Amino acid sequence: MAKKKAEVKLDTWGIYTQWDSESKDLPRLLKMTRDIPCEKDIEFGYVVNIKKAKNRKLQYCIYHPDIPDEDGEPMAPFAGEVYIRQNDWNFFIGDTIWLPIENKAGPWRITLAIDGVIYTDETFNVFL
Repeated sequence: MAKKKAEVKLDTWGIYTQWDSESKDLPRLLKMTRDIPCEKDIEFGYVVNIKKAKNRKLQYCIYHPDIPDEDGEPMAPFAGEVYIRQNDWNFFIGDTIWLPIENKAGPWRITLAIDGVIYTDETFNVFL
């Protein structure tokens, strides 16, 4: 039997309160925007609601704007995966600006996929 097609809805995006990855609570939306000021500790990203995908793999990827690593090379995208825990699940994906802020400006692309199929692809403009 074929798997049902997942339903993924982009609920909110923009600037959020600081996220605690150990908590079940999602961060609170402060401002709906894709233009993010490049300020230390600002949290940005988006929340999606996922249905019909319980126990399937959710893959996430954050593409940074050529931020140099400790060797001066552009950082690799930050990627990972989690199992979808419920049939009606809200998930936050995002990042935080860290020091030095001068090299964090530019487009930040964040994608979510389920079993390798991209469902959301959002770009945030981080500006100085």
